[in-house]
Amino acid sequence: MPLKTLFLNPPSFANFDGGASSRWPATREIESYWYPVWLAYPAGMLEGSRLLDANPHHVSADETIKICKNYEFLVLFTSTVGWEGDQRLAEAIKAANPAMKVCFVGPPVTTSPDKALNECSALDFICRREFDYSVVEFAQGKPLSEILGISYKLDGKVVHNADRPQAEDLDAMPWATKIYKRDMDVTKYNVPFLLHPYIALYSTRGCPAQCTFCLWPQTLSGHAWRKRSTDDVAAELKWAKENFPEVKEFFFDDDTFNIQKVRTVELCEKLKPLNLTWSCTSRVTTDYDTLKAMKESGCRLLIVGFESGDPQILKNVKKGATVERARQFAKDCHSLGLTIHADFILGLPGETKESIRNTINFAKSLDCETIQVSIAHAYPGTEFYDYAKANGFIVNTQAMSDEGGHQMAHIEYPGLPTDYVMEMVHRFYDEYYFRPKAAFRVVWKAIMNRDVPRLYVEAKAFLKLRSQRNKMVKATRARQADTTTPAKAGA
Repeated sequence: MPLKTLFLNPPSFANFDGGASSRWPATREIESYWYPVWLAYPAGMLEGSRLLDANPHHVSADETIKICKNYEFLVLFTSTVGWEGDQRLAEAIKAANPAMKVCFVGPPVTTSPDKALNECSALDFICRREFDYSVVEFAQGKPLSEILGISYKLDGKVVHNADRPQAEDLDAMPWATKIYKRDMDVTKYNVPFLLHPYIALYSTRGCPAQCTFCLWPQTLSGHAWRKRSTDDVAAELKWAKENFPEVKEFFFDDDTFNIQKVRTVELCEKLKPLNLTWSCTSRVTTDYDTLKAMKESGCRLLIVGFESGDPQILKNVKKGATVERARQFAKDCHSLGLTIHADFILGLPGETKESIRNTINFAKSLDCETIQVSIAHAYPGTEFYDYAKANGFIVNTQAMSDEGGHQMAHIEYPGLPTDYVMEMVHRFYDEYYFRPKAAFRVVWKAIMNRDVPRLYVEAKAFLKLRSQRNKMVKATRARQADTTTPAKAGA
């Protein structure tokens, strides 16, 4: 029997969506959670294992420590934002169960393995990049010295084994949905713009796009695009539909789902007989015919990273798309009846007050169903981080999040202070959603989908955070004014 293994997406900040579940780890404006798909694959390879996704299931740190007493091996997926808390948790787990072996996986230990092993005394080893087979081999008894893709300490010195080749045969992987059925409550997962409950899975790994800010292709999944067979994907969805009758939507959380037209159309033909409602990620380079095939096979919504409405910024981040192409893509989706959830980022290289205004106006002209406005984060291991660090734009490496895990601006360009970026995030939301057309659309959809109670909870949470952030911006500016105002004579 292998070591009794617990795969953990750890409890961090309250309502934190990070680690194995999110490319952009943070506590959201509205409580929401993606699935820890990465941990599901090795969990499916080890008999007697369990996947614990703590935050969605509201499992506390103390409860997690108690659960760990019943296991021999812990695999914890950490994040840059959650690193310090994850380290303290691992040390508490080790203190409660000294015999337990502890491994961290995820971007921070890939980019800084020496730092991780030297800072966290609880670690027995870490896995760099994809970790599926590395952790399974350890659980099955293979010595550390023989496992590819890991780093560990030997006689006080850090040892880096040779890199592990990326997994190529994705059909050989277990189905993530079977682990959801075994270990998780799918009703705990909520994303505001997806139908509830939903299920997320991958049909591919990797992303050939070169976006300088994107975390996972540069630190975890790589740029090599690998795909499951369309037969395997369709078979998993057929099984999932039968075993999760309560699920209203299936989401392909691939880095880039529809980048290859032939494969996308082929998969759509196999999804059509299943009579599913599904959604996916998409690039604006997807053509009309591909979008039409997707719609006809049950596709409802696309998550699209428009990022910016400024042409130069798109070039700066190597987006591989243009504003003109984005407009045509949105027009095609609207004509086909495909819903768009549009993602934008403020604070990317070259950002100015003018470019932020361009992006807000651009977003309103696209008139997508819903939007998400993120603050640019320069994660270690990304080209964006190297650029920001080399030019002195990172003003505080510890300020990527507030005490609750919400995003904070930590990149400051000449003439664009961080408090201005924070203010513009909420002005962006206000200008977009407080338009009568946009507000009516959101409310009407909630009524049609019988989701009014969920909309009420989400709106209340968003307005609360909005108020807190506005107060924080005002306080920051007041402090700045105090430091720049000369003292009065005799004071």
